[in-house]
Amino acid sequence: MKLLDLLRMIVDNLNRRKSRVALTAVGVVIGTASVVLLISLANGMQRNTASQIGNMGDLTTIYVYPGMPMEVSARAGGGGMGAPLENPLNSDAIEQISALPGIEQIIPRADLMAGSTIKFGKLETWAAIVGLPIQDAGILGYTAKEGTTQLERGAAILGGWAAKNFYDPSLRPGQEPPPPPDLVGQQVRVVIFKYSEDGQEIRKTYTFRIAGVLTEARAEADNWLLVRMDDLVPMNEWATGQRANYKRNGYNQLIVKASSVETVVDLTKQITEMGYMAWTPQDVVQGMNSLFTIIQVIFGGIGAIALLVAAIGIANTMTMAILERTREIGLMKAIGASNRDVLSIFLGEAAGIGLVGGLGGVLLGWGGGKMLNLVLLRTLTTQAAESGGLPPTVAVYTPVWLPIFAVLFAAVIGLLSGLYPALRAATLEPVMALKYE
Repeated sequence: MKLLDLLRMIVDNLNRRKSRVALTAVGVVIGTASVVLLISLANGMQRNTASQIGNMGDLTTIYVYPGMPMEVSARAGGGGMGAPLENPLNSDAIEQISALPGIEQIIPRADLMAGSTIKFGKLETWAAIVGLPIQDAGILGYTAKEGTTQLERGAAILGGWAAKNFYDPSLRPGQEPPPPPDLVGQQVRVVIFKYSEDGQEIRKTYTFRIAGVLTEARAEADNWLLVRMDDLVPMNEWATGQRANYKRNGYNQLIVKASSVETVVDLTKQITEMGYMAWTPQDVVQGMNSLFTIIQVIFGGIGAIALLVAAIGIANTMTMAILERTREIGLMKAIGASNRDVLSIFLGEAAGIGLVGGLGGVLLGWGGGKMLNLVLLRTLTTQAAESGGLPPTVAVYTPVWLPIFAVLFAAVIGLLSGLYPALRAATLEPVMALKYE
């Protein structure tokens, strides 16, 4: 039998029993739609989480911290405060880490070793004072909401959270708080303080020009006041009463830029094996990807259960079709149809039911995903605005491969469901089939 004749016969047979085929296909539609919708929901959760994690920092960045203090690393328990570090982030550490293949850049970071308050007129805010030996904070992935990311001597860049949280300490209860000030190009006073041996507070004031305000990204830098390392050194020398020698004593942190995302996790392990503490946002992304892969499998399994029920319906429909068309099968064989031809016809009909149901399920699942995406995005965006978080980028995401896979999977389910009834039809004896009433 030619392929075109076979296809024409399959379509004609399905059209003869439209109601039964439609009712059987509904089960496949529901199962396929469940698979598409649930896996799309898991994909949307994964992409949204990855997007939120990506705001924590560049995924090619590794944050390196000094090793444990010697007393702590030698024994478990308390102590170790103020003890020399076993692996400080000094010049030797930078040289050692730089020798690793795949390292693109290393940027030392130093923190202010004293308390601080930032003042602008009558307003105050708090931010961690961080020193970086770079001219442009943009190389770390930071973007300026206002102003620039260029770091010059005597200039500073303020994090988005700190910039919008200036308050008036003299404000009385019931008075409306002042709006966030326009800081770009303005001078702010950075008051740092320490305590003498007798517990007296000692203060010193430094002045910086705000060159820019960073876009708030729900990350550590939201709470920073970025200054040049040269400006931070005298502040720390005053705070500690000692001459700063970062090349020998080490920095607070090294920001390591890898050449590609693929090498980040391996480089992090290598740096950890050297005795330093290292962390990268990519670790979180990989962990979340593993978790969401499991969620996708579970969601897909739930939808597959509905497809299994539909498969039983297809098998039942095809079995009933054999009983109704026994004489027809006998007549086909009597005029020359082979067992293979009969098998192909019934398998084709079963696969056709699965294919029609798969197409309907994909359309239903895709449409349901679009509607659910609108509802969830509106709800999640409202919640994010109330909590001060970033709005989600997507709630339900359907990858290109999923509809294609779902249609093919539904057709295969239909094919397998019709295998036993088709074999039974193909092995009927022509004489017995013609006598069947």
